This record gives sequence, structure tokens and C-alpha cells, in this order.
Amino acid sequence: MKKVLTTNEQDEILSTLEKRFEQNKNRHKDLDWTKIEAKLKANPEKLWSLEEMEKTEGEPDVIGYDKKTDQYLFADCSAESPKGRRSICYDHEALEKRKEHKPADSAVNMAEEMGIEILNEEQYKELQKLEKFDTKTSSWILTPPEIRKLGGAIFSDFRYNTVFVYHNGAESYYAARGFRGLLRV
Repeated sequence: MKKVLTTNEQDEILSTLEKRFEQNKNRHKDLDWTKIEAKLKANPEKLWSLEEMEKTEGEPDVIGYDKKTDQYLFADCSAESPKGRRSICYDHEALEKRKEHKPADSAVNMAEEMGIEILNEEQYKELQKLEKFDTKTSSWILTPPEIRKLGGAIFSDFRYNTVFVYHNGAESYYAARGFRGLLRV
């Protein structure tokens, strides 16, 4: 699969990201778009990943900057779990375990194919400090190995003015559960 965008596709995703950046200053106070754009242009494979996030309706936006690694952090900022990434189980093992009514894919597989990370619990809670996400849906989050070894996986949402973290069998899937991704640029 091609993981490089054409010049026109690059221009389109950069334009979309810049508009979203300007419309949502509360997510990235004190960050300069020109510096972010330069980093993106120097890393075209990251633009491809952002385009994949956009195609699955994740509405990626800059949510921070990591000084230690000199990386900008992009996350899915759609109000609800991205529509193009719902009705999926947690990982490939869970997908293979289902004998009937298999979902089309898994969160871990999709994230890997897209070149992004699944948000962990801490990242998910930090994202919720910017705005309130997943008030009607839920999102798989990175599951600790000790939970996954026992057949479980965790997901999170925002209800009653609180971020909740829950558990399910990793093979379960629901129309209102997807996953949110993180991309470091």
C-alpha cells in the first residue's frame, strides 16, 4: 500500500490541518503553525498517517509539544470516537478468536496500518482536559499486558463530567466503540 501522498494531497491535508489548528487554539496554546508545517513537510510519511486519520473521520489536531523529543503531538479530536474506526475488537488475537460475527478489523491492526499509536489511559485523560470527547461513544485505549494476557481490554469515555475507564473481553465490539490515535511529528 502506498504510504506517500501526491503533492496535491499533501497540500489538501496541510490546508485542512491549518484551518483546524486556527479554529481550535485552546488545544495548542503558544504553538506556531509555521514550525509545525515545516516539520510535517519534512516528514511526508506523517502526512500520510494524518490523512488516514482524517479519512476515518478522526479530525486530527495538534494537542501538544514534547520538548524532550522535539515532537508535536497530533490526536483525533472528533467529538465522538472516529466513525471510520468503530465496530472493531481490540487486537488481532481477539479478532482471530471470534468464530462468528467477526468485526472487519481490530484497533491495534488499524493503528499499526495507519502508522499511529492508540492512546493510553494517561493520554486519553489529558485529551479530555482540552475538551469533552466521547460523550455518546467510547474508545479502546492501550491495554496493559497483564490485563490483555487474561483476555481483557480497556476502553474509556466521558460521562457525568467524569472520564471512565472500563473493561471488556478483547474480542467484543460495538457500533459506538472505536479508538483514538496519537501521532508524533
